[in-house]
Amino acid sequence: MTLHAPELEFDPCDTLAALCKAGGDSLRLNVLRVLSNDSFGVLELAQIFAIGQSGMSHHLKVLSQAGLVATRREGNAIFYRRALPGGRLHAALLDDIDDLPLPAAVQTRISAVHQQRATVSRDFFARMASNFQAQQDLIASLSQYRDSLLALLDALRFAPGATALEIGPGDGAFLPELARRFAQVTALDNSPAMLELASQRCTAEGLGNVELKLADALQDTPVTADCVVLNMVLHHFATPAEAFRKLAGLVAPGGSLLLSELCSHDQSWAREACGDLWLGFEQEDLARWATAAGAKSRLCAPSRTIAFRSTACTSARSGHGGSLTGWRSAPSKSSRAMCEMPSGSPSERKK
Repeated sequence: MTLHAPELEFDPCDTLAALCKAGGDSLRLNVLRVLSNDSFGVLELAQIFAIGQSGMSHHLKVLSQAGLVATRREGNAIFYRRALPGGRLHAALLDDIDDLPLPAAVQTRISAVHQQRATVSRDFFARMASNFQAQQDLIASLSQYRDSLLALLDALRFAPGATALEIGPGDGAFLPELARRFAQVTALDNSPAMLELASQRCTAEGLGNVELKLADALQDTPVTADCVVLNMVLHHFATPAEAFRKLAGLVAPGGSLLLSELCSHDQSWAREACGDLWLGFEQEDLARWATAAGAKSRLCAPSRTIAFRSTACTSARSGHGGSLTGWRSAPSKSSRAMCEMPSGSPSERKK
């Protein structure tokens, strides 16, 4: 005699039940609060909330089953971020969570995690300054996307007396292009070794309208400019979402933020070889951060534009460059470009 198990039918209430279950724990609610503008790995979240890895993994599983968090793999690590709201209850839950303050101890441990990330980045550039260009070329050489980036910059049509600010100029390779297009250019870097390389280039090229400053763009006295440039820099920031928001605030009214960045990719060797804290970014994340920065800026500035292009690796999804024009009524022209990089580590490609 054969017994047939009854077929399980999907119950629309299951989704709401999972959401209510996930939201019925204060620690999970605080995890969602922490993930509002950042992404963390399970070990980092365990450190932030001072619990074991297995316990944190359980809470993340519950949140994932409820559709409250999304995951992203970077090499062998999985990072968690908040998922976009999938319904009214989901959206209302996130809205209420964001109005709640985080416990002071949690905020302190978040700062410690951010500091650990920032230290890794600073140490890399202190060690590798003398070999910077060779390391940078492993992931994305400026020569591969310079023309499309300049086309996007020129399409923004700045006034003759406009000013520019480049965050993290590296060895200063892009400074001559900015110096030719702007009356005054300021370059900020928190690495003395990298700033010395940029200084040598400015001297060699006779760039008299470029001022170099040793400073932390997120903490030191801000410098505003008509055009703020982040050229393959955002993936070196410990907190890219916060960096995006703060650096967008350095754009003068009517100005633009020009961002050149890698699409999300799977080349984990770039962490060690290039000092990358993040393996590129999703287009959706860049758009969401730009929209958030734009909504905030409308309250204090007439209009600004964010223009960004993304460079993709062949082993990742193809990226595209374009403009996010929520800050200006007339959209700027878009630019499309692709930077191809063979898959595999540099050592594997030599074989």
